[in-house]
Amino acid sequence: MHALGKLAQKVRDEMQNPTTIAKTQVNPGTQATIHIPLPPLYTHTAMAMPVHVIHGRKNGPRLFVCGAIHGDEIIGTEIIRRLIKLKKVKNLRGTLIAVPVVNVYAFEQHSRYSPDRRDLNRFFPGSKNGSLTSQLADTFMSEVVRDSQYGIDLHAGSNHRANFPQIRVDIENPDTLQLAKAFRVPVVINASMRDGSLRKSAADEGVHTILYEAGEVLRFDEEAVRAGVRGILSVMTSIGMLRPPTRQSRPQNDQLIADSTSWVRAPVSGILQMESPLGAKVALNSRIGVIADPFGDQEMVIHSPVSGMVIGRLNLPLVHRGDAIIHIAHLNRLKKIKPTIEEFREAMAEGL
Repeated sequence: MHALGKLAQKVRDEMQNPTTIAKTQVNPGTQATIHIPLPPLYTHTAMAMPVHVIHGRKNGPRLFVCGAIHGDEIIGTEIIRRLIKLKKVKNLRGTLIAVPVVNVYAFEQHSRYSPDRRDLNRFFPGSKNGSLTSQLADTFMSEVVRDSQYGIDLHAGSNHRANFPQIRVDIENPDTLQLAKAFRVPVVINASMRDGSLRKSAADEGVHTILYEAGEVLRFDEEAVRAGVRGILSVMTSIGMLRPPTRQSRPQNDQLIADSTSWVRAPVSGILQMESPLGAKVALNSRIGVIADPFGDQEMVIHSPVSGMVIGRLNLPLVHRGDAIIHIAHLNRLKKIKPTIEEFREAMAEGL
């Protein structure tokens, strides 16, 4: 075979086949928005899950990125909106399946839960003949997850709590740990997989999936959004979907990896004044806040029972005894926390 023939054969070998979602075919080198049908409301209102498909011309991995599995965790919706507008994403290898709102029922109601009061992230892989939530889980698994090789699940803090940008993953799995490191957030949290979660069900299907946590419900945190977009692009580059940038990125400190975390709970009821921000270093027995009596002058200082970094905190100042108020990642390298966080925040401020 002459040289041009070999080249033509190579091009044909690299070309992707069309992909099909919800009976809609998407050809190589094209993109489409597909509305996957869901059970209608009892008012006969039709419901559908919008899915953006960017199907590259050349072969490569299939990655799904999803937001709003919990309907009030809207930060993933904004991350995906910005992601799919980027020109560099249009020229990818493989296929990107971007689902800005998985639980459209809960999203419309600003609620964490489906109309049947079930938590979607406890009902995967779902069932065609189960509850409304179980049917939604089954549809998402069958149409989006099962033909993918990788997944990124976007979440936010719940119940008046905010999270510092972090990846949660089983660090004993080298494949998912590699994805977690590629996401380029300062801290990776070792998190076991729960039965019924998307991450567990995707893993059962051989789909390597990581979970991004950042911000809080019903709010857009600019730093967290930028970190999410950058992280997804970085993962896409690491798995060969995007070309590496021509401009060298700034050197990055080693990521902090936490084997475990713990919540500090309010020792008394009252008015909380939190003094440790997200990303702060805390030492054992250091002061992290005060709870005051709203009807008197008594105050109780709260001390940290562990050393580490603040990865989540309660923003609501009204607390009962026993409420979880601050989430700390257990870290041994305390000296690395401050420079790592400062570097990350400078990069986010510059849009890098």
